[in-house]
Amino acid sequence: MRRADRLFRLVELLRSRRFATGAWLAEQLEISLRTLYRDVRDLIASGVPIDGEAGVGYRLRYRLDVPPLLFDHAELEALLVGSRMVQVWGDADLAQAATAALAKIHNALPELLRREAQQARLYIPAPHADRPHHLTELRRAVRKRQVIRMAYVREDTSPSDRELWPLGLFFWGKNWTLIGWCMLRNDFRHFRVDRIQQLKFSGESYPDVPGRRLHDYFDEIERKEGIKVPLS
Repeated sequence: MRRADRLFRLVELLRSRRFATGAWLAEQLEISLRTLYRDVRDLIASGVPIDGEAGVGYRLRYRLDVPPLLFDHAELEALLVGSRMVQVWGDADLAQAATAALAKIHNALPELLRREAQQARLYIPAPHADRPHHLTELRRAVRKRQVIRMAYVREDTSPSDRELWPLGLFFWGKNWTLIGWCMLRNDFRHFRVDRIQQLKFSGESYPDVPGRRLHDYFDEIERKEGIKVPLS
């Protein structure tokens, strides 16, 4: 858990109880007491109204609220469905992030909308297949513009080794696909993530080259196939 997320979670735990011992807080956050004491000191220094002391316990001096989030019914259901899809179809890190984000949204909702969110009957069944391998590493490669080398299995089961500039990841309702600039073909190519057998980082960053960017790929498929990809 990132430290920023842990501090947010610590405040949420303090909001949930009138008084909380350091041992209980540390257990909930899966950290040591020493780390907890440091986090509490940092929160107090940043202006969070926490009373208490090490070895005794802590409480919020007064209720600390964030401004309520206001959504209509469709917006709220869209957030729920999107988060639950990521929980099921994303990698482990994305699933955990979706769970944390949903909890933050839930805690910031007014009471009426919170009840509606709890009563929403929208579900995403978990697939029988395992979570896609390499998705976490590929997200990092796309984010940091890192050149990758991979061992890939084509649809006809023949092997293929590729060096790629990873540009983006797409979810098609069942499978994740990696879009990139292929150094072997000197063109855009897409690869199913579940067919990537091995993945290595070259240690190099790829440059920003006109004609090899993700939006160039979008322009190409719109021109050739009439498919427009929504970007927001």
